Amino acid sequence: MKPMSTTCRNAAQAGFTLISALFLLLVLAALGGFIASVSTMQHAGSALDVQGARAYQAARAGTEWGLYQALGGSPSCAAGPTDLGVLDGLRVSVTCAATPVNGSSNVYRIVATACNLPDAGNLCPGQAGQAGYVERRLAVVADGTPP
Repeated sequence: MKPMSTTCRNAAQAGFTLISALFLLLVLAALGGFIASVSTMQHAGSALDVQGARAYQAARAGTEWGLYQALGGSPSCAAGPTDLGVLDGLRVSVTCAATPVNGSSNVYRIVATACNLPDAGNLCPGQAGQAGYVERRLAVVADGTPP
């Protein structure tokens, strides 16, 4: 005849094992969810970093276009924003300001802004409050004195 205490002890140990296994499953599931969340955020950050680099290059192209307009063969400097259109999925706007110097030449200040979500008039800066918005603005100053 078996003592009663041994049978009760085995049943109690089996219940404890089940609770331990459920606790470990819960902890592992939470850890997996955390890792998935961090991975998703890291991918989104990388995508925004690439968009930022593209916006910088688009703004740089806008400043070069503005310099050509101001210093090229028939110099002109439009004071209002000029929409260059879409470059690689980014809208580019350019403004130019001419300041006369010594009566014979101008100093030009060209500002190019590139963004991925322009405003309703298709000009940058755009919808800055939205998630995923990227904008880069570059300014250059050039002396228009002939060489």
